[in-house]
Amino acid sequence: MTREVDVAILGAGSAGLFALSQVKRVTDSYVLINGGELGTTCARVGCMPSKVLIQVAEDFHRKSIFDREGIDGAEELSIDVPASMEHVQDLRDVFVDRTLGVTDDMDEIHLIDGYAKFVANDTVEVNGEQIKAKSIIIATGSTPIVPAAWQDFAEHIITTDEFFELEDLPASMAVIGLGSIGLEIGQSLHRLGVKVAAVDQLNSIAKLEDDKVNELAVTVMNREFPLWLGEAASLEKVDGGIQVSAGDNHMVVDKVLASLGRKPNLDNLNLGVTDIKLDDRGVPVYDPLTMQLDGLPIFIAGDVNVDRPLLHEAGHEGRVAGYNAVNAEMQKFKRKVELGITFCDPNIATVGKQLPELNEADIAIGEIQFAPVGRALIIGKNRGLLRLYVQKSDGLLLGASMCCVKAENLAHLIAWSIQNGMTVFDMLKMPFYHPVIEEALQAALYSVLSQLDVKEDLVELERI
Repeated sequence: MTREVDVAILGAGSAGLFALSQVKRVTDSYVLINGGELGTTCARVGCMPSKVLIQVAEDFHRKSIFDREGIDGAEELSIDVPASMEHVQDLRDVFVDRTLGVTDDMDEIHLIDGYAKFVANDTVEVNGEQIKAKSIIIATGSTPIVPAAWQDFAEHIITTDEFFELEDLPASMAVIGLGSIGLEIGQSLHRLGVKVAAVDQLNSIAKLEDDKVNELAVTVMNREFPLWLGEAASLEKVDGGIQVSAGDNHMVVDKVLASLGRKPNLDNLNLGVTDIKLDDRGVPVYDPLTMQLDGLPIFIAGDVNVDRPLLHEAGHEGRVAGYNAVNAEMQKFKRKVELGITFCDPNIATVGKQLPELNEADIAIGEIQFAPVGRALIIGKNRGLLRLYVQKSDGLLLGASMCCVKAENLAHLIAWSIQNGMTVFDMLKMPFYHPVIEEALQAALYSVLSQLDVKEDLVELERI
């Protein structure tokens, strides 16, 4: 016997829960199917516990400038790493519990614990039961990538899904893969007393595409712990641990953190029995404005579609998928300005369009070094660079890249400005307090004025 519902949502992570919020507005005929533990990737193994670890590490590292400020006793400070990891896990559990609040009161008719697979375009099977749905939303998330060749070293390898279960930290660790999470954890490990080697086969870190910003970021990070860039890592079992090599660099470590990205959880969905078309990555082809798969009654949202694996994007995609899954007329929704933040110290952030997407002949670049920024100097974090990408013809802000203190805040200001179609002139009419980090943005805006094809007198003043 086949059960029939209006909507079947596969996955109860961020995207699935946001989709559910839209579906429940229209119908009670739905089912949420989730295999494995409940609780989102962000809350359980991603952005939230990593930020707790970063905060602990940054607080402890702050002692390095106590002498400069006339504070004695820095050398007497120590850290109880197991207690710190317990604190990370305690807060992690708080964040997970908050996400579980959405599903705690759901009955077994609406929430099924199990892994679904397709048996037709409109039907899935879970735990031996077939469920036919008018719409299906794929929100099955992703899993850390571990190369098949590394299976022989499994006892030494930790993924980001396992890291936050550690009760103590090893004496030494190699972090392989320096995207956001690898860079964040690598720096935190170093600051907590772990001997770290950080490896990436690219010459850039945190997905930076602006060579100047990347150069500064690499220089700043290298002052704390070694970055081995431009060579792939290889592993070898040796007495005392595992040897990690990249080019001419070698280190024997206790553990390896594999931070090589995540792959979409699609393999077990049995997509071959459907009419779903896949791209060259093996990911379903979909419309990013509707989240629909090529005219089928199927939608996709969150990390599983690979394109923007971030919580706020999963939320947006989930809402769009949920809305369109229960409404007869398909609605297109505008995407938010792209925003990426790495919470290392200093922060690294990218906003809007990046240099490879732009014609450099058509843009002007505003730039500010943070050395003279008063507020940054006061807090001892004045090593940084902010670069703005501006359309020469009219001063329209297009994008930005930065490695600097409080980039998490600057990036939001810039993203909001881009999304609202603001020009450099519009932004300079906004108030800038003194002394604040945002004055760096003001300086970068001023630096671009002379490069523009358009001019405006009394640029900071707005006539009435």
